[in-house]
Amino acid sequence: MTDAAPALDREAHRPDFFDRVRRRLSLDVPAALRDLAAPAVRGDLDLDPETWAKAGVSAARPAAVLIPVVDRAVPTVILTQRTANLPSHAGQIAFPGGKIEGDETPARAALREAEEEIGLAPALVEPLGYLDLYLTFSGFRILPTVARVEPDFVLTPNRSEVADVFEVPLEYLMTPENYRRKSRDWNGIVRHYYEIPHRDHHIWGVTAGILRNLYERLYREYKGQDQPHWPSPRVV
Repeated sequence: MTDAAPALDREAHRPDFFDRVRRRLSLDVPAALRDLAAPAVRGDLDLDPETWAKAGVSAARPAAVLIPVVDRAVPTVILTQRTANLPSHAGQIAFPGGKIEGDETPARAALREAEEEIGLAPALVEPLGYLDLYLTFSGFRILPTVARVEPDFVLTPNRSEVADVFEVPLEYLMTPENYRRKSRDWNGIVRHYYEIPHRDHHIWGVTAGILRNLYERLYREYKGQDQPHWPSPRVV
């Protein structure tokens, strides 16, 4: 692994990244966030869709996360490491986020959670668009909000939830060669997932899956209606 990106993906750090997000995504809330019968094609098991049926998993709880892209000369993505004593996903790398409360929008929920978890002021965050709804093995229907963040922020992490806050170059995360496909056993069922090693951190599971989706939505296109597991890259 190397932090150097191939020429194919250099576009990921250009100033037009945010314009690309605005063109390809929107802030229209998909019906599938709350309608379990509506189509939702991304999730923990989209590398092996048949596993959903085998595992008897139902993702029914609406949630939101923020994908905070800092508008630096070389843009970065803010990520957190959860504390080791949390009841779920302890110690894992994550985006700020959580459950959607009442009738608040997913973007509002993501901003609220980011302020509560890491002290990111909402006034410095510009929501640009929703990524595809992402269904998790733990039962959540997560709608990620891609957002532009002003670089002059000061963070105050909630130490009961967040052990560390760090930034990863966007270019690195938008380089498919930095992704590894992994698998592990869960109650006799083999689960496949992505992992992104970066320095001392291992970004995997839901967070890596959402980042992979961001890359595919912005820097790849699919031919036909079927969404293959490993599509051929095409930067447009």
